[in-house]
Amino acid sequence: MSRLERIYAFHQKLKNNRFPNAQTLIKDFELSRATAHRDISYMRDRLLAPLAFDASRKGFYYTEDDFSLPFEDSPKLLFLMGLLNKMADEAGLGSLPEMKKLKKRLSELIAPGYEQLMDNVLCQWIEVESLAPSIFETIVEAVVRDCFLEIVYRSVTGKKSIRSLEPQRLVNYQGRWYLLAFCLLRQDHRLFHMARIDTAEIGKKRTGKSHQAIESFLDESFGIFTGTIRYHAKIQFTGTAAELVRRQYWHRKQKIEKLENGISLSLPVSDDREIVMKILQYGSNAKVLAPEPLRKRVAEEIDKMAEQYNQ
Repeated sequence: MSRLERIYAFHQKLKNNRFPNAQTLIKDFELSRATAHRDISYMRDRLLAPLAFDASRKGFYYTEDDFSLPFEDSPKLLFLMGLLNKMADEAGLGSLPEMKKLKKRLSELIAPGYEQLMDNVLCQWIEVESLAPSIFETIVEAVVRDCFLEIVYRSVTGKKSIRSLEPQRLVNYQGRWYLLAFCLLRQDHRLFHMARIDTAEIGKKRTGKSHQAIESFLDESFGIFTGTIRYHAKIQFTGTAAELVRRQYWHRKQKIEKLENGISLSLPVSDDREIVMKILQYGSNAKVLAPEPLRKRVAEEIDKMAEQYNQ
C-alpha cells in the first residue's frame, strides 16, 4: 500500500478523534517503526498537518478542526487530473517515459482511488498518431531551450529533405501533432507534420531577432492548412446534420444562420482539402451554397466516388 493511502487512513482516525500513533500504522499496515515515524513526519512537514501529541491518550490529534489533505474534498479536480492523463494517451503521448512516471506519481501522491478513477474515464479520438518518444522529446527540448532544430522531413509523397528550423509552437490537431516553425530553407513559416519527421537533432542556441509568426497564423482560416484566406465557404446543413453542426465550433469567425430547411454555416477557408472532407462527411445532409468553385469541386469528388461503386 502506498504512503498516501496510509496517510489517508491515519488522517481518518485523526478526524474521528481516535488518537492514532506510530504503533497504529505498524499494526494496520505491517510497517517498520522507522517507516511509521517517517509517514507521520511527512504529514507534519510536507503536508503541513497541524499535529500535536496528547501524552495522556498516547496519540496524535489535530489542533485545527477544518484541516483536510490535498485533494481530499476536490473530486472535480481529481477528475480533471484523470482526464488530462487520458487526453495525453489519446494525443499519442502515453508511451513517453515522462507520462508513465507522471501517472505513477499521481497515483501515489494525489489520493486513494485515483487509479480507479483513471479506469472510469474514457477519451477516444480517431486517427491518433503515435510519435517516436526520442523525436518528440528532442522537439520539446528545442522549443524550451530556444534552439535551432535540424530535421529530416518526409513529404506526403515520400520525398525527403533536410530542414533547419526555428521551432515555435507544438500543435495537436484532431489527434495529430504538428510543429509550427520558421523554415530556413523556405524562408517562411511552415507547419511540419511531426509523424513525418524521420530524425531530429538540437542545433545551436538561437541568437538575434526571431521570426515569430503573427498571432493569427494558425487560426485565420478553417482547418490545419494555413495561408491567405481564399474565400468564405457557405454550407447548408439539413436533417440530423443541422442539429449536430449548430452546436459545433469549426472556426472562431464562423457564422451560423437559421434557414427554412436547416442551417447555413459560413467560415473563412484558405485550402480546399479539409473543408471538402468535412462536407462529404455529412453526405446528402450537406450542400455547398458558395462559392461556385467549391461547389464544383465537391460535385466532382462525389462523381468520382460514385464511379468507384458503379464499376
